[in-house]
Amino acid sequence: MARVTKPNKTTTTKRTAAAQKPAIVEESMGRYINPLTDYGFKRIFGEEANKDLLIHFLNSVLEIEGKIVSLQYRNPEQKGRIKTARNAFLDLYCITGKGEHIIIEMQNISQKYFKDRVLYYLTFPIQKQAIKGRKWNFNLKPVYSVNILDFTFGESDDYIQHVQLMYRKTGRVFYDKLLLVFIELPDFDKPDDKLKTDHERWMYVLKHLASLKEIPDSLKRNKIFQKLFMEAEIANMTPEELEKYDESLKNYSNMYTVKDIVNDWRKEVVTVKKEYATLFKESVVKDKTINAQAKRIAELERKLGLNAKV
Repeated sequence: MARVTKPNKTTTTKRTAAAQKPAIVEESMGRYINPLTDYGFKRIFGEEANKDLLIHFLNSVLEIEGKIVSLQYRNPEQKGRIKTARNAFLDLYCITGKGEHIIIEMQNISQKYFKDRVLYYLTFPIQKQAIKGRKWNFNLKPVYSVNILDFTFGESDDYIQHVQLMYRKTGRVFYDKLLLVFIELPDFDKPDDKLKTDHERWMYVLKHLASLKEIPDSLKRNKIFQKLFMEAEIANMTPEELEKYDESLKNYSNMYTVKDIVNDWRKEVVTVKKEYATLFKESVVKDKTINAQAKRIAELERKLGLNAKV
């Protein structure tokens, strides 16, 4: 079950420009793969041989009662219940030995309805628990959503957010079988010599792995991270794996190129709107002055009994 927590009352502060930048944008290959690419993410977390890495990561970020000991990967393609319903293509979907359903998503670029999409994805593992033809008492297994984000979108400067259904007045958890975790990598800024917890170590690795030349001293004694760096070393890839990663890296770079162009357009729109608002305000003031003067002239002419045009 998810741990009972109180709402985060951290006051929202303005994000710095640096925090809005992506965690990593690699133009060329370094020593280690970029875990924020599709191939890199699934190589680290989605392969059967690396299941222990995923379990360790989930235990470090979920903060639930009882550790995950085992899990099974499930088909990430989730079909709608009717033909006209939209399917969902998850990055990773797994079920633990205790029957907990977990969705793990890597999202590099912000979307307008991102929260809606996350909630929509959660409906699939919930619906899957209604098995046809059996007596069912609606006793659902927990469903967790872990979202690794290379952008900021939340209402707090904390880099990791745990979201649950709560009573508005008391802040007490209403339903502890549903938990959403949002990890905002741009907001994590601890250096490697200041890492104290496993989830901090994971945040550091996810954000900096592609730019590192070797495993940091603070991670060398940890067997999980020793394995992670070995699996992430590009020199250990087969030619076929390297080709897949190269294609994934190109897609990642192209995605950020498009993102930069779109951001430039958005900035230009904001600038033009401000200029337009200023000009419109000035024109309104000008028109009001002209209209006031015209009315005054008309009033004076009326009083003087004049009919001349101005």
